[in-house]
Amino acid sequence: MVNPAKKSRDLWWLMSHIYFNPAVNNPARSGESPPARFLREALKGSLQECANVCGLKKDWRPQNALPFPVAERNAPPQPGLEDEDDDGSAAASGGRWERASPCAQTGSVLQPRGSKRTLKRYLVKALHRLQKGPGYTYRELLVWYCDNTNTHGPKRIIREGPKKKFMWFILTLLFASLVVWQWGILVNSYLSYNVTASLAIGFKSMTFPAVTICSASPFKYSQVKNHLKDLDRLIHVALERLLRTGPHNGTELPPANASRKLNMTLWRQLPLVLITESPGAGPVVTDLLGGGPGPLPTPSPALASETPTSKLAIRLCRKNGTECEYRNFTSAMQAVSEWYVLQSTSILSQMSMKKKMKAGYQAKDIILACLYGAQPCNFRNFTPLYHPDHGNCYIFNWGMEEKPLVSSNPGAEFGLKLILDINQTDYLPFLTSTAGARLMLHDQKSFPFLKDEGIFAMAGTETSIGVMVDELQRLEYPYNDCTVNGSDIGVKNLYENYWALQKEMKSCNNCALEEAAERSAAKSQRRTMYSIQACLRSCFQRQMVDTCNCGHSTFPLPKGNKYCNNKDDPDWAYCYSSLRGSLTHRQFCIESCKETCNNTQYKMTISMADWPSEASEDWIFRILSYERNKSETIPLNKSGIIKLNIYFQEYNYRTISEAATTTIVWLLSNLGGQFGFWMGGSVLCLIEFGEIIIDFLWITILNLIGWCKGLRQRRGKAPPAAPDAPPTVAQRVEAHTNRAFQEDEAAAGYPEGEPACEPGTPPPNYDSLRVSALDMGELDSDGEGSLADHKMA
Repeated sequence: MVNPAKKSRDLWWLMSHIYFNPAVNNPARSGESPPARFLREALKGSLQECANVCGLKKDWRPQNALPFPVAERNAPPQPGLEDEDDDGSAAASGGRWERASPCAQTGSVLQPRGSKRTLKRYLVKALHRLQKGPGYTYRELLVWYCDNTNTHGPKRIIREGPKKKFMWFILTLLFASLVVWQWGILVNSYLSYNVTASLAIGFKSMTFPAVTICSASPFKYSQVKNHLKDLDRLIHVALERLLRTGPHNGTELPPANASRKLNMTLWRQLPLVLITESPGAGPVVTDLLGGGPGPLPTPSPALASETPTSKLAIRLCRKNGTECEYRNFTSAMQAVSEWYVLQSTSILSQMSMKKKMKAGYQAKDIILACLYGAQPCNFRNFTPLYHPDHGNCYIFNWGMEEKPLVSSNPGAEFGLKLILDINQTDYLPFLTSTAGARLMLHDQKSFPFLKDEGIFAMAGTETSIGVMVDELQRLEYPYNDCTVNGSDIGVKNLYENYWALQKEMKSCNNCALEEAAERSAAKSQRRTMYSIQACLRSCFQRQMVDTCNCGHSTFPLPKGNKYCNNKDDPDWAYCYSSLRGSLTHRQFCIESCKETCNNTQYKMTISMADWPSEASEDWIFRILSYERNKSETIPLNKSGIIKLNIYFQEYNYRTISEAATTTIVWLLSNLGGQFGFWMGGSVLCLIEFGEIIIDFLWITILNLIGWCKGLRQRRGKAPPAAPDAPPTVAQRVEAHTNRAFQEDEAAAGYPEGEPACEPGTPPPNYDSLRVSALDMGELDSDGEGSLADHKMA
């Protein structure tokens, strides 16, 4: 016989399990159906009555609820199926009931021992708890958004009638499309990174520019003629034969070395040839100093279009003369000058830097007088620099070793006044054909590139240079493809330590070039600034070294390399000529280098006059000669004297600066203006829209998880067995009886005076109240299932 106390305990446990299941009793959940509310209130009264009969404490709520049926309460716990309290935390006492009467002592433990959740179940429950949307379908979520959003339009779509609903839907869609279109235009304008230039004119005391002065001839001929004597003999004989060989002179040329001994090895490395074109015949090439006439191996198409019947060219060969090309010139003067430059470059590259500096013009010889404002100065106020193109140069106010000078007033009286002696009688006759001084104005600590930005001052004149300053301030990337200091350029600046290297070589008499380079690299205060000219020349020298295996002597040399010469590198002239004329290599260097973002430009107004005049040249030359050599003998003449006046024309300086046309503030303001004008929205409306997008994603993820789990369960479920014969009446009666509440021995041991725990209502059919396990794919936003989703057995 079934014990009433046992049956009462089990009934109370079952009803409490149903009541405290969050799927049934969750008042915080919105949208609770009336049947669920009615069931919760009914269960609450029954449980209170059963708790009074059983003698439980006033707080009779169980510390935990089981998500499996009563018949399985003593079975081993299923991992991951333990539920949680309202606050989401497990019971602190290990999931056991608290009892105050013997009813609680005779029953077995109702809550199984706690088990660790598996990682998979934990992640699934975490996903469910993150989903806080107001609905479980896309339709519910969309209706909730339209009803609660602050954006105008969506509310009218769900609240108006069918006709207005359609009208408001079209208007909302149209204006939303306009907003997206305008946003696209604004974002595209912002990403174009346009700039506007503004011009500002200021007035202040300005730093006087650095002034670089060089002689037009890089060396004194008297100092290098021993190195160039073989070359000079060759060029004299070549010119003699060239002038004797006219286009209509058919006389046979005598041997070149008939009267004097020549270095033909030097000539054969880079010869001058005469190309003769006759009507109806192919061009004929003749070596000026031997070799005899012969046909041109690879005539150029340009030769046929030239009007002269003969012209001078340079033959450039490689691979022991098996591959040759001819560099043609319109004038023989250009050909001779270019040939002499190539040959002298090879010869002078074998001289050390110290010898080159000694062979150039010294400061005390070239600078006769100096005056800055009202302060006298001399050649010691100039910083010496050996320039690869111009030899010894001297820089005033460079700022490398002294503080830059500031000019306090405009006008010629407050500028720099110089008297120079260029002594053009000692020029190299074939290397330099221009007489005068080369000068340039530039920023402090910047390397002067006089070939690009320098000007000539003519001998026998007084040259006045009025200076105006323009300061350029460009925006950095992404507005402009410029650099601040050259640190983001992939080309190593070979001019950065060039002056410091010369300084170290002067201070250390027996130092090798590599040792001086290491010392100069360690002194950052002697480094020159980045410029695009330095980058382009460094890039060309780097390509020269990579292509020809040697460097050109008119550029600084990378570490660990050597300069080209005809002896060690017989093919260097061919390689150099090809590299200089290659458009691909030049384009590579242009793309690799960048302009500086901030620089200063000096606009010059130049005026010249004869100096000294015929009436004053006698006493001026006498004084200058006496100051130089303490003698009244006049070694100076008008062809070698130059007077320079360099000054600020006015103190109005111009600043040309760039400003971004579109900024992030401009973008946000216009985006908000368009959104507010067409849709009446704000940033909070965008946040609401982002929230619904996240909810859509979570619902999609949960549906995918449920679908995958259901698919796995369907695959693992065994096929249904074949139907048996219909059950008999006895089998149906037996099936009606709940075997889970049979008489046990523990119930027979109650004291006689203690009443049994009986419920106030008749026991139900327990088999029909059996609750199935919760499906994780059917959990709500708090990670719990709903009552409607439970399947009652």
